Amino acid sequence: MSGTRHDTRLCIAPDHPALPGHFPGAPVVPAVLLMDRVLELAEDWLGGPLGVAGLPQAKFRAPLLPGEEARVRLELDSLRLRFRVEVGAALIAQGVFELAEAPP
Repeated sequence: MSGTRHDTRLCIAPDHPALPGHFPGAPVVPAVLLMDRVLELAEDWLGGPLGVAGLPQAKFRAPLLPGEEARVRLELDSLRLRFRVEVGAALIAQGVFELAEAPP
């Protein structure tokens, strides 16, 4: 499945249990929750659980707000899963997951 690409969308509900306290009065989606959702979308696309060996690159350029719809681009190249998360024309996050083994 080397060199394949997939585009999808995500939205974190405003009542998600990870949001209270992050930050009161001006909530934003925590980066760890965003990364978790990106991995879930990749697993749905690739048809099974992924073993992540590392996250050597990750940049968060702007916050994702609760209820905001984002576009996610996933690209698989051997054992590297690249991702981009955009809201409108703005790139809000990008990076690379290293996988422990080839997806199922």
